[in-house]
Amino acid sequence: MDFPSKVDQRQDDGTQKATEINRIISAEIKDITTWLVRNWGGMFDGIDKIITITMVHLEDALKWIPWPVTIAAVCIAALIMSGWRLALLALLSFIFIGLMNRWDSAVETIAIIIFSVIVSVVIALPLGILGARSNRADGAMRPVLDGMQTMPSYVYLVPGILFFGLGYTPAVIATVIYAVPPAIRLTNLGIRQVSPAAVEAARSFGASPTQILTKVQVPMALPTIMAGINQTTMLALSMVVIASLVGASGLGEDVFRALQRQDPGNSVIAGLSIVLIAIVFDRLTQAAARSRQEALQEGH
Repeated sequence: MDFPSKVDQRQDDGTQKATEINRIISAEIKDITTWLVRNWGGMFDGIDKIITITMVHLEDALKWIPWPVTIAAVCIAALIMSGWRLALLALLSFIFIGLMNRWDSAVETIAIIIFSVIVSVVIALPLGILGARSNRADGAMRPVLDGMQTMPSYVYLVPGILFFGLGYTPAVIATVIYAVPPAIRLTNLGIRQVSPAAVEAARSFGASPTQILTKVQVPMALPTIMAGINQTTMLALSMVVIASLVGASGLGEDVFRALQRQDPGNSVIAGLSIVLIAIVFDRLTQAAARSRQEALQEGH
C-alpha cells in the first residue's frame, strides 16, 4: 500500500487552496453581475433597444437600395479614389457574392460592420485625443489597450451575453471592444506626430486650443487616423463569424450553420464572401488615407 508523501500532501493542499480562491472569485463576480443587472437593468434594456432598432433600420435601408445601385456606388467611389483596378475588383467581388446568393447576408454583415466601426470611431477619437494631450491619460490607457488586444476574441462575448442576452447588441459590443484599440492608438500617434512648428504657427496667429486641434492637428493627423480606422474595419470583419455565436446574422451565421451541417461547400463560399468584402473595404480605406496624404503634401 502506497502512502502519500509530504510533497503529495503539499500539492493537495495547494490545489485545495487554489480551488477555494477560484470559488471565491467566481462567486464575487457572479454577485457583482447580479447586482448590476438588478440595479442597472433599465439602462441595459435601453442600450439594447437603441442598438437593435438602429441595426434593424440600417439593414432595412441597405436592403431597400437595389443591388445594382449599391455596386455602382462602390465602384464609382473606388474609381475616384484609386482607379479602375480597384473598381474592377469591387465589381467582380460583389457580382460573385450576388451569384452565390449571398447578397442579403452580405448586406447584414456590412450593416454590422458599418455600425460597429462608427461606434468605434466615436469612442476612439476623443480617447486618442485625450491620450495625445495628456501623458498621464496615455499611461493609464496603454495597459488597458494592451489587454484588449491580447485577450482571446471569444472573451468579448461574455459581457454582452451577461447583460444583453442574444441578438445584435452583444455582437456589436463584442465587435467594438475587439476592434477599437487600433483606432485609439493611431489617433494618439497621429496627433503626437503633428509638426510642433505647425502648432506653434497656429498659436502665434491667435488660434485657440480647440481651433488648433480641429483645424491643424486632426487634419494633419488624418492619414494616420484613417490607418487606424482601416485596422478597426479589418478587426471588425474578423469578428463576423464569432459574433454569429450570439445571434448576429449575416455571412458569419452562414459559415456557422454550414459548419454545423458539415457542409464545407457553403462554408467556403460564405467565408470567401467575407474575404472579398474585407479586401474591398481594406483597399477603399487605404485609398482614402492615401488621397488625404497626397492632399496634405500638395498643400505644403
